[in-house]
Amino acid sequence: MDFPDSLRDATAGLSEYVVSHMDADGAMRFPCHGRPLETALLLRLLQNTGQPFAQQERYLRSLPPESDPLDVVIAQAALRRSGKLAPELRESVVAKSPDFTGPRKRALLDGVFAILGQPADVGPESYQDTLRRNGLHSWAQVQVTALKGVLTGSLTDEDVHVLVATQRLPGIWEGNLLIHLFTLHALQRLPGTEAVVAEGIRKALQHVRPDGSVPFVTDTDTWCTATAGVALAAADAPEPVLRRVAARLVDCQQPGGGWSVTDAALQTDVDDTSVALQFLQSRVDRSSGRAVERGLSSLSAVRHPRGGFPTYVRDSAAEACMTVAALDAFTFDPERHREVLTEGLSFLADEQLADGTFPPDWSSSRLHTVFRAVLLTSRIPDHFPGPAAGIAERALNFVLRSQNEDGGWGQEEDSASDPISTSYAVMALCAQEDPRPVVAGVRFLLRHQREDGGITSVSDSIGPRPFIFHVPLLADIFALMALGHVSRRLDGHGHHVS
Repeated sequence: MDFPDSLRDATAGLSEYVVSHMDADGAMRFPCHGRPLETALLLRLLQNTGQPFAQQERYLRSLPPESDPLDVVIAQAALRRSGKLAPELRESVVAKSPDFTGPRKRALLDGVFAILGQPADVGPESYQDTLRRNGLHSWAQVQVTALKGVLTGSLTDEDVHVLVATQRLPGIWEGNLLIHLFTLHALQRLPGTEAVVAEGIRKALQHVRPDGSVPFVTDTDTWCTATAGVALAAADAPEPVLRRVAARLVDCQQPGGGWSVTDAALQTDVDDTSVALQFLQSRVDRSSGRAVERGLSSLSAVRHPRGGFPTYVRDSAAEACMTVAALDAFTFDPERHREVLTEGLSFLADEQLADGTFPPDWSSSRLHTVFRAVLLTSRIPDHFPGPAAGIAERALNFVLRSQNEDGGWGQEEDSASDPISTSYAVMALCAQEDPRPVVAGVRFLLRHQREDGGITSVSDSIGPRPFIFHVPLLADIFALMALGHVSRRLDGHGHHVS
């Protein structure tokens, strides 16, 4: 079978596999796997309250040898009821997050190990400035408040109100199990909270996976739906399928115009909003049009004075990865949004590193922001002033020189090739003329396709930074997106998807 035929068959099989996870309402439903961080936190709660915890112990004892070093240290600390994070590992973890989040990441790590039996080396006063709620989005506000309880043992009446309020819902607040568990640990230190903590543990146990592990979040179904919509459009999926996805995204738009990562959350973010808009702007019906205008207004409201975009709230630092995502949503009408695009591209040029990559983002793959930047710049009109061409050239040079001998790409330098990173690279390389790197990348992807049409890959999803979590369907979605881009390039079609 020649290359076009094998590409066509692989794309069709992968498209069918992705669509098989769509429910009647057009939502992509796929569970988030558990991980050691949340499992260790639940284990300690169960131990503290005299409840059975054998499942969690077995999971933490059975981590494979190739597990992330931080996961291994957390598991060991939880099993020994003590443990210490080596300073060099701690600093390497913090280095994987944007600089502006560094102090909070140190506090997060200190909080985890304090819960697991190793108090921090610094006094409570060291966290006074770090653990403030002002200027933070809702998830971070609750997280720093819980960490304040764990690390300082001192909570105000307002702090307690913030934490207890998250426990008054029938389910997990915002679908975020990590924050839920931190909150329970903070409340457990206070008298009179026994019933609240017991109910919180009961709710957490409802989300334990069959192997005993606990996930970061209940689900990422809205993110999967938006990205799947873009991938299915790139792969020319049947129109009824695309209509169902569009209807779903319109239905789950938040009142302020943005989108959240999951149906269970109210906190919107630039990434989910941008990708939902990318897909909806390819639609022409009236309800999608209204949703688009509200979504663009939501993005404009959080635009940073420097021209970039943060992840959550305007007062936060702008980030390259979020700026690329948001600008892409404004390229459907570039003349109308000329100022947003030109100022945003200027911000991106300043953020791009000498090797063509960008600062750490919400993916563990250095190719994530790179591929999105290349696709964004390919949609900037030639007559626009600014650095778009230079951004793309540096990014493409990086992709070309980082391909591995097996045809794929890895998350970091010297990393083994993986399908998600390879998918990102393949999409970027569709913007240049030499077909050979793309063909090698596609052949790598096809070697990882299963009989059911799906693609197996390591994960690159991060939350909170820099902890990796795993939603297997995302590998299928991004691989489908990549194959769709290649197919359209071979057919000579123009496209406006990312």
